[in-house]
Amino acid sequence: MIFKPNYKITQEILECLTKIEMVKNSFGDGKISPVLLASLKSSAKIETIHYSTKIEGNKLTCKEVEQTIFKRKVIENRVRDSSEVRAYYKAMNYIEKCLDQDLPFSEKLIKKTHDLVEGAKSPYRDGQNAIYDNASGNIVYLPPEAKDVSVLMKSLIDFVNNDQQTPRVIVAGLVHYQFVTIHPYYNGNGRTARLLTSFLMRKYGYGLKDIYSLEEYYANDLVGYYSALATHPHHNYYEGRENADLTKWIEYFVRGVAEAFEKIQIKTQTTNSRRDFSSEMRQLDVTQRKILELFTEFQEVSSSQIAEYLEMSQQSARLLANRWVDDGFMIITNHSKKARKYRLAEKFEKLI
Repeated sequence: MIFKPNYKITQEILECLTKIEMVKNSFGDGKISPVLLASLKSSAKIETIHYSTKIEGNKLTCKEVEQTIFKRKVIENRVRDSSEVRAYYKAMNYIEKCLDQDLPFSEKLIKKTHDLVEGAKSPYRDGQNAIYDNASGNIVYLPPEAKDVSVLMKSLIDFVNNDQQTPRVIVAGLVHYQFVTIHPYYNGNGRTARLLTSFLMRKYGYGLKDIYSLEEYYANDLVGYYSALATHPHHNYYEGRENADLTKWIEYFVRGVAEAFEKIQIKTQTTNSRRDFSSEMRQLDVTQRKILELFTEFQEVSSSQIAEYLEMSQQSARLLANRWVDDGFMIITNHSKKARKYRLAEKFEKLI
């Protein structure tokens, strides 16, 4: 089985691709203040987790997602939802490490991402899995049989790694579509597909400094999202969807990318760097600049939050915090050993 997507490049697709390239290039050449960039990246990460899990029924708000991740708070009566967003956060961090290491799109990457999303190791499904309409109970989609999953996944991976003709943004959209169409796992297919799409967008140079969220576009129009994915009227994969015309899905996908890009462009143009704090910024090292992202979300932080955010041990975070206090970067607001809190020194608070 060879994945040969069937679609046409319409005028709308061309116009959206042009918009995407224009915004991408403007971000490549333009300057965004480090503080604004840190704030936008942090917000985008929280929004991505919130909206991607919301699509699957998670009830946590953006604020609760933030508390769950950075304060390790379990929201009352939402234990499952809290675990789900923490798992998604870990999967996002894994994707970022893969990008830093310039790893290829592979079966290993896919399986590890899914394992983190689900919080446990799980192979491709070994039986049939159907998607039902919650209201009527009717089958909405019947994916390919389990015996075909491995071959179809290999075909998709080969397509990504060998195709040289398809615009890269469209490749990312096709991976999203084909992954949920194959439905290789019993659970977690949608969340994993969206993470893999994000991986490819960023790998291909369309990360836009990690400050946008396509997931918000999907979540705010679930009817449109699912309608675009339903490329053929028959619910059975083998009765039409195997060779369906994917033009409608690609139009929907690139339209969403273009809207997300333009939204961020407007936001950065209207809020970017109204004051010049270059002198203070030059005093900070790379780690201090990164921790400013955390202070854009919290006025006071603990060494545990620093450890979580910088992905280091608790002991290393405490030593780092003590050094920053000595250097005048932070001050202690709560001197209790068990509940010690820090805030930025006044001269650096204005940066956020």
